[in-house]
Amino acid sequence: MEEPELSSSSPLAKASRAYKSAKQRVDAVDKENFTYSYSVIEGDGFAGIVESISYHIKIVAAPEGGSICKNRSIYTTKGNAQVSEEEIKASKERASGMFKAIEAYLLANPDA
Repeated sequence: MEEPELSSSSPLAKASRAYKSAKQRVDAVDKENFTYSYSVIEGDGFAGIVESISYHIKIVAAPEGGSICKNRSIYTTKGNAQVSEEEIKASKERASGMFKAIEAYLLANPDA
């Protein structure tokens, strides 16, 4: 999957190229309802404009069999900083690419 391009002047675009680490916090795990929530609370990819990003993931049964992964992201910015729709879209596409790579690996290696 080709990574979407952001404006080179975008603070998040610049930071994502140099992204090396992140500190995450598990907020909730509900095994019975197949939900998982976590937050990224520190990282060099925040570009000084994002305070945290919370992710809420829920796995639901698909009508034709299998499952669907639903993901909601909440960006908390510092002060009056704004994260553009372009930056959010690019972040979603990178996350989707990573999810698809993990899914492909697990399908090819069911005992992993």
